[in-house]
Amino acid sequence: MLAHKAEHEGVICVEAIAGGHPHAMDKLKVPGCTYCHPQVASVGLTEKKAKDAGYDVKVGRFPFIGNGKAVALGEPDGLVKTIFDRKTGQLLGAHLVGAEVTELIQGFVVAMNLETTEEDLINSVFPHPTVSETMHESVLDSEKRAIHI
Repeated sequence: MLAHKAEHEGVICVEAIAGGHPHAMDKLKVPGCTYCHPQVASVGLTEKKAKDAGYDVKVGRFPFIGNGKAVALGEPDGLVKTIFDRKTGQLLGAHLVGAEVTELIQGFVVAMNLETTEEDLINSVFPHPTVSETMHESVLDSEKRAIHI
């Protein structure tokens, strides 16, 4: 029921028909997006599913109310939640609720596809002032290092 997933599956199918080398699609790395108000977006495992799979998880959370751009836009309601494997720093999942999170989720999708770690995300520079800073703050919070809360 996700148009972007179906389109990607179509590309894989055409690659196979054309005799190419179709790439695999990891369904855990397909973003789920709900276009409502507020928007909802997620990728990867939930905290519960990660724990059920045997991961020792670290979780970061950051509310939109702590982000100046979200407040200035009149959209202070929202939250970013990130889930990491405590042992490896692997990003296991990200879940967002708030304004334009269906745009923000792609950053976490790319991070998961590139096997980006928590440390990589902590050391990344996010532009200011942007709502995307909530993503960085959530990652920082997983280490109890959030700045704007």
